[in-house]
Amino acid sequence: MRMEIDVIMDYQLTQAAPVLLTLAAAHTAGQTVDDSLLAVEGARLHWIEAEDMVGQRVWAFPTADRFKLHYHAKVTVTRPDVILPDLPHTPFHDLPGPVLRYLRPSRFCQSDLFTDFVGEAFGHLTGGAKIAAMRDWIEAEIAYVPGSSNPATTATDTFGARAGVCRDYAHLMCALARAANIPARYTSVYGAAVTPPDFHAVAEVWLNGGWHLVDATGMGTAAQLAVIASGRDAVDVAFMENESGAQPLNQVITVSQI
Repeated sequence: MRMEIDVIMDYQLTQAAPVLLTLAAAHTAGQTVDDSLLAVEGARLHWIEAEDMVGQRVWAFPTADRFKLHYHAKVTVTRPDVILPDLPHTPFHDLPGPVLRYLRPSRFCQSDLFTDFVGEAFGHLTGGAKIAAMRDWIEAEIAYVPGSSNPATTATDTFGARAGVCRDYAHLMCALARAANIPARYTSVYGAAVTPPDFHAVAEVWLNGGWHLVDATGMGTAAQLAVIASGRDAVDVAFMENESGAQPLNQVITVSQI
């Protein structure tokens, strides 16, 4: 699948201070960035590697307190869809070192609080079959309601409220998987079928010796998503960060299939 991505952002900064961006499609396995351009008005850019070497971040050093950017890219996704139930669980002792931290609780994915629920609801399943059942449970039980959560909402909040947005779905998916001793990380992506169009969030789980994308919202499959970056939860892959604060004036994200 080939997709075209276009991002326009216009923010009012509290002051002209450095801004960290994580919004460029990654040069990573399963996808090729055929063409890309990031232009930030009146700012010098400095690119750095993102966590786990998945994607890149960029520091923007603006000279004014008005922050305007345009990102455009064309990405070819060659990542195939997989049949999750066919993927076996990787034993704890066979997990690579960098993967181990994705078994542990994080700020928004309190996996240690879901151990009993996961055992009762999914304990009869293993590996990819367990992940598929978790994904189906979240999609069926959690209502996608824009505005129903906020930046402080955790996986336990979403579980209790039974409502959220993609960020919340991904956090809950990660928490349930980790509670089942299956490594899971939070991954930001672009998807042509995401409604409303925005930066999208999914989970990635480690099965059969590799990472596999799982979108519990049902808006995309592995073959339909372009990866940006991955981390423990949303804190690690925020699309924009700065120390002084910023107010959005305009933001438009368009992703279309070519």
